[in-house]
Amino acid sequence: MNETLIEVKNLKKYFATKNFFGGNKHVVKAVDDVSFTIRKGETFGLVGESGCGKSTLGRTIIRMYDVTDGDILFDGTNIARLEKKQLGVYHRKMQIIFQDPYSALNPSMNVGEIINEPLLLDKEMSSKDRENKIVSLLEKVGMKKDDMERFPYEFSGGQRQRIGIARALSTNPEFILCDEPISALDVSIQAQVVNLLEDFQQEIGVPYLFVAHDLSMVRHISHRIGVMYLGNLVEMGDCDDVYDHPLHPYTQALLSAIPIADPQKARSSTRQIIGGNIPSPMDVPSGCRFHTRCPYAKPICSEVAPESKECEKGHFTSCHLYDE
Repeated sequence: MNETLIEVKNLKKYFATKNFFGGNKHVVKAVDDVSFTIRKGETFGLVGESGCGKSTLGRTIIRMYDVTDGDILFDGTNIARLEKKQLGVYHRKMQIIFQDPYSALNPSMNVGEIINEPLLLDKEMSSKDRENKIVSLLEKVGMKKDDMERFPYEFSGGQRQRIGIARALSTNPEFILCDEPISALDVSIQAQVVNLLEDFQQEIGVPYLFVAHDLSMVRHISHRIGVMYLGNLVEMGDCDDVYDHPLHPYTQALLSAIPIADPQKARSSTRQIIGGNIPSPMDVPSGCRFHTRCPYAKPICSEVAPESKECEKGHFTSCHLYDE
């Protein structure tokens, strides 16, 4: 698990907004100078508030979005510099499981056609081989051969997500972006989908970038975790280290909001409330982006952006509280 598959270096993804006349008005810094690695066979969890840039980061890594600046090394090749016509082979190696199983599947295609579509890229595979593979994939995700002839509207949300997983696995990917794959599902179905993903990882060793809001579920499935705030990674480390010993004030507040099932423990626990509103990514604060809401902010926090530092072995954070 120590061998690196994806290395992200100083990645930036900016979006230009348009004014009424079609000219550029503002620049949205959705992802701004992010660096981290994803190892083979591991799940890297990515958490943060809505709008912090989690999904944009994931989609930029698999080159659904063009890169504004920075590098993405996929097994040693810098795919951030490749033209679209050069990306075909890498798009087969990198797949995505979308958040909404209702909109991710083409309603005019039956299940067999949906899963068959990426298989058509392999010109050497016969129609019989494709059909056998579709049946095998459906059985792997707990569905039946007869489901090939049915359409997406005939299935529940959990079943549709299973179809999406089967489609993602069809090209034998080396990496899968799980873009909030359980947020639109019932709690009981969420556990089934997560267990299914874990089973596949144990079977074929595929690494995941798992983007989610459910912090307890992220802890369950992840080996390492990154915490995003306003386009930056503010903390990163092994799962248990980050959850048991959060270093950044934002991470501490975020984890304190996890619901506790035991009423007595919930009453005795201390919840850290983050004041203020999330700043606009079109007008990010100077210095540390969290200083406008941080209870421990110092004068330097509004002036100098903190660098990421390794405070404990494998546990990194960007905060002036840990300056030497």
